[in-house]
Amino acid sequence: MKEKLIDLFEYTYHFNKEMIKVISENITKVDEKTISLINHTINAQQIWNSRILGEKSFEVWQINPFESLEEINHQNFEKSINIIQDFDLDKRAEYQNSRGTKFENSIFEMLFHAINHSTYHRGQINSLLKQNGIEPLLTDYIFYKR
Repeated sequence: MKEKLIDLFEYTYHFNKEMIKVISENITKVDEKTISLINHTINAQQIWNSRILGEKSFEVWQINPFESLEEINHQNFEKSINIIQDFDLDKRAEYQNSRGTKFENSIFEMLFHAINHSTYHRGQINSLLKQNGIEPLLTDYIFYKR
C-alpha cells in the first residue's frame, strides 16, 4: 500500500509542478482566482503534512510569492513521502481544522485526502485556464501512467 501511495504523491507532485509552470508561462492572462487556487492547492498539502507532523502550518488561503510555489511543492512532496515511509498509516491522529474544530483520522485518510483535494482543485484551475484562453493540462492519472 505504501508504494501505491508514493506513486499517487509522485503524480500529485508532477502535475502540481506542471500547473505552476503553465500558470507562470501565462501569468499575464490568468485571473486572481487561478492564483488563489494554485496557492490553496499547494497550501493544503503543507497543512495536512503539518497536522501529521505536529508542525506549524500555512493558512488555508494564504498567497505565497509565486516564485516560491515550486519549492513549496517540492518540500510538500518530500515530507509526504517521509511520512509514508516513517509512519504507521493506520495510526489515528488528532488535529484541528482551520476553524478550530477537533477531528481524528488515520494518517492514510489524511494523506489520501491531500491527494484527492489537489486533483479536485487542479480541475478547477484547468476550467479557469480554458476560460482565459489558455490550453488546459491533461492531468488525469491515466495520462500520467501512459
